[in-house]
Amino acid sequence: MSQSSVAPRPAAAASDQDFHYEHWTPRFNPWVITFTVTLATFMEALDSSIANVALPHIAGSLGASQDEATWVLTSYLVSNAIVLPISGWISNRIGRKRFYMACVAAFTLFSFFCGLAPTLTWLVIFRVIQGAAGGGLQPSERAILADTFAPEKRSLAFSLYGMAVVLAPAIGPTIGGWITDNYTWRWIFFLNIPVGILSLLLTSRIVEDPPYLKRQLARLKESVDGIGLGLLALCIGAAQIVFDKGQQDDWFGSHFIVGCTIVAVVCLVLFLYRESTVEHPIVDLKLYRTRNFAMTQIVMLLIGAALYSTTVMIPQFLQVLMGYTATQAGLALSIGGVVLMILFPIMGFLGQKMDPRLMITLGFAVLTFGIWRISDLNLNISFGTALSWRAVMVLGMPMLFVPISVMSYVGIPQEKNNEVSGLTALARNIGGSVGISFVTTLITRRTQVHENYLAAQVNPSSAQYQSLAQGMQGFLAQAGAGTGNAAHAAAAQIYNIMKQQAAALAYVDTVHVLVLLTACLIPIGYLMKKPRYRKRS
Repeated sequence: MSQSSVAPRPAAAASDQDFHYEHWTPRFNPWVITFTVTLATFMEALDSSIANVALPHIAGSLGASQDEATWVLTSYLVSNAIVLPISGWISNRIGRKRFYMACVAAFTLFSFFCGLAPTLTWLVIFRVIQGAAGGGLQPSERAILADTFAPEKRSLAFSLYGMAVVLAPAIGPTIGGWITDNYTWRWIFFLNIPVGILSLLLTSRIVEDPPYLKRQLARLKESVDGIGLGLLALCIGAAQIVFDKGQQDDWFGSHFIVGCTIVAVVCLVLFLYRESTVEHPIVDLKLYRTRNFAMTQIVMLLIGAALYSTTVMIPQFLQVLMGYTATQAGLALSIGGVVLMILFPIMGFLGQKMDPRLMITLGFAVLTFGIWRISDLNLNISFGTALSWRAVMVLGMPMLFVPISVMSYVGIPQEKNNEVSGLTALARNIGGSVGISFVTTLITRRTQVHENYLAAQVNPSSAQYQSLAQGMQGFLAQAGAGTGNAAHAAAAQIYNIMKQQAAALAYVDTVHVLVLLTACLIPIGYLMKKPRYRKRS
């Protein structure tokens, strides 16, 4: 592990913006730093999905219902989302390395407590704290990479970061399913402990705050905007509950969902007013006046929606309608992780050569094609076909993630890097919540529509229906059912077939909507300004 000199980096690669950019060379090799901070980020991203397939086991072990067990996921997402936008604000006041190490330590410690939780209540409490700690990891890593690498070299660094945050949720269900099936659900939390300890040891020796951040710490001594922080926490928390529980509680047919929606909207309005008038805001709303930053937040929101909605939709189809186990459904997603491992470094290299706007255009075109391929789903598909869905769809993800990560910093003052990282991570997470809610609701509603239509077409007196019913009755009678029972069982089987077909048609409808939405985004990259870098002297 070689160390380099502390001498300032030569005047280099400043963007074409007017902001002064202070270049700095860390003591350790930048790629060693990249590996170090990616460890904890991969751990946190994995934890966001690894518990999904273990919920029935958690509910049974702790004597809770399946509905109550979902708070294990929701509590984590809520606290995680609250910390994301303020992580930059905290880093600027206590030091980014100190904040990052505190987050890793808390995440590791409360992973241990989650594994020991005696009741569901304690597990949810520990998950809240774990989620809050995890909320500071991804933004801190992005900011560390942005300061460690010169602007024109960031695409390779962000490709490794992107591989971690996209690959981990994809393989999480597979790992979680295997651990739960072969050991106990508690090990999905204990798994974080050795990774967290290794990350802490490496970070303490290798990672450092750049000089500009150290100077900034000395002058940022203003008081905490407690009102703004409270409004932000209430807004994000209430909105996350609406997204997670909306379809389950019939959206605005539930007084609870209506109340949470009102709280979220009112707190958002008050928060925006507060942050635009207070002297030292927690979130600098002026960042959104920069075209590239504003556009990248929109694109990252949509990337999160596409990534997380399909991560839920494909396994749900395979398990509910095709009868796959949780492990098999997870494997259908994991092949996409293998593809990403190959593509991200390639896209990171190409990101230094290509116009990032062209990469974004190509990325959305490939993503649209990949989602369109899923529209051939039916109840007779092979496992190979299911594997190919995810493998083709994720081809476009690196083309989007790498240039967006780079473009989000164009035209932004260096001292705002921490805030940019936190807000970008928040956009992706909110996009994921919205995408999952949208897809879940659309599938449910379209299934009801198709059930009504197919039921209206079923005529019990028709020759086709009679032939199918008699064939089923004969088979069931031979299996030991009485004549009367066989007739009722045959009718029930026909009804189940109709429900399956209606659900399959609903999935097709949902895919068509996603294709239309992503196709409209193909030219969005050219709404951004192309970054220009000065050649090194």
